[in-house]
Amino acid sequence: MLLETKTLTRYFGRLAAVSSVDMVVDKGQIVGLIGPNGAGKTTVFNLITGFLRPSRGRIIFEGKDITGKKPYLIAKMGIGRTFQLATSFGDFSILQNVVASFHLYAKPTLQEAIFNTSTYRKKEEYILNQTMEILRITGLTKVKDELAKNLPHGYQKMLTMARALAINPKLLLLDEPLAGMNLNEINIAMEAIKKARDEGVTILLVEHNLKIMDICDKVVVLNYGCKIAEGSPEETRANREVIAAYLGGGLAA
Repeated sequence: MLLETKTLTRYFGRLAAVSSVDMVVDKGQIVGLIGPNGAGKTTVFNLITGFLRPSRGRIIFEGKDITGKKPYLIAKMGIGRTFQLATSFGDFSILQNVVASFHLYAKPTLQEAIFNTSTYRKKEEYILNQTMEILRITGLTKVKDELAKNLPHGYQKMLTMARALAINPKLLLLDEPLAGMNLNEINIAMEAIKKARDEGVTILLVEHNLKIMDICDKVVVLNYGCKIAEGSPEETRANREVIAAYLGGGLAA
């Protein structure tokens, strides 16, 4: 397994936003974390990535206890994350946005840059090559020279994912990657998520659009902070408790 949560719990005052959630994400999987509004999905993301500390429970990543570690330490260990709102450097091109994200983690030294050393040139070449590969995976190659602020919402969401991939994560947490997209953009985004998985990135995602289940290997369902179901998309669609809690009638594709 790559990631495991054990009795993960977070209280806000007396309210348990997340209560005793056990979850396993195996390497190479796309795992969907779904549930109605207020189910605790984003809170789980915030706990895993260190933005919140658990009230109780443990988080294990690659066999190491990362419970309560600082977000930057968790990111350095190989956990990347996107947020619900797409963020970027608006006056940078798509290409420059992803390159800038690489420089946060693979930045040359000042001396290397000033003297344009061979090491500096190799690092820059590596960053450019990796950036182009990420743009290919996320379907952004054809708009790489466009300013981020001029792109439609769907492309901006994909840019957020591209920037997260620049830290070379082993596990990528995607928070509502399809939100606000039209059907064509949704299909592009889902293909990009599959490509990222095929390139070796394990995916854990929160999404309200149930079409995302078509690409998930496993689905975990939360309701009122508790896990009520876990299994394949087919099993989840047929689960009566999920139907009642999440949709009140039926799981639409």
